[in-house]
Amino acid sequence: MHIYDGERFPPARPGARMQADARVAEYRRFQQRIGTSRVVVVQPAANHIDNAVTLDAIAQLGPQARGIAVVHPTVTDAELKRLMDDGIRGIRFTQFDPKTAATTRDMIEPLAKRVEPLGLHVQLHLRSDQIVETADLLQRLPGTIVFDHLGRLTAGVNDPAFTVVRRMLDNGRTWMKLSGAYMLAEPPAYAAATPIARAYIEAAPERMVWGSDWPHPAEQDKPDDAVLFDLLSDWAPDAATRRRILVDNPALLYDFPK
Repeated sequence: MHIYDGERFPPARPGARMQADARVAEYRRFQQRIGTSRVVVVQPAANHIDNAVTLDAIAQLGPQARGIAVVHPTVTDAELKRLMDDGIRGIRFTQFDPKTAATTRDMIEPLAKRVEPLGLHVQLHLRSDQIVETADLLQRLPGTIVFDHLGRLTAGVNDPAFTVVRRMLDNGRTWMKLSGAYMLAEPPAYAAATPIARAYIEAAPERMVWGSDWPHPAEQDKPDDAVLFDLLSDWAPDAATRRRILVDNPALLYDFPK
C-alpha cells in the first residue's frame, strides 16, 4: 500500500498525483476493516526519491511495518544501510507510465547488483509489453525479484509476458504480488484476473504475496477493498495456501518479526 500526506510531505513535482484521506490514521481504519496487522508501505511516485513519507509511516505503524523505497544510482551505501535500518526491504521501479516514473530502465540492473548483496529485493511495476521488451534484462537480474499487480497481463495467460514471468518464477528467485485485479478486469467479480492469479499460485505458491494497493492511486472510482480481499478465497480455495500467501510468505520476503 501507499501513504500520501501532502501537508507534511508535499509531492516532488507540481501536478503529481496525490490522494486524499490516505495518511496513517486512515490506513489504520482500513486495517480494522480488513483484519490485517502487518503492512508493507511502498513509496508513492508523487514523492519521487524522497522516501521520508514512507519512512515516517513505517515508524508510526511500528514493528509490523516494512517498506519499499525508490532510489537512484546516486544513492550512497550509507543511505542504503540507513533505509534498511529504518525498515526498507526492497527498492521499486515503477515504469508503466514513463511520464510519472521516478526511475529509468537503465537504472534497474546497476541498482539490482548493488542491493542484492545487502539482501534487498527488486520490485517491478511494468506493463506486460514492457516485461516482454525487457525480458533479457529481467532474466539476468541478480537476487530476489518481485512483480507487481499480476504482471498487468492485458491478454491474460495468453499474454507473451506470462511466458516471461512463468520462466522467471521457475528460477526460484521470483515472486508475484497478487494485487491490482481492477487493472486487468471489471468489477464486481474481476473474472478476467482469476485464471492469471490461479496460474501463478499453482506455479509457485511459496512465492506469492497479497497486496491491497490501498488507496488505489491509479483509480478514479475506488474499488471496494473487502471485495478485493475476498477474491483471494476464489484464487486460492485451499486454506493452507491462503495462510502461506497472507502469513508465511510475506514473513520471509519482508523479514517480519516472528
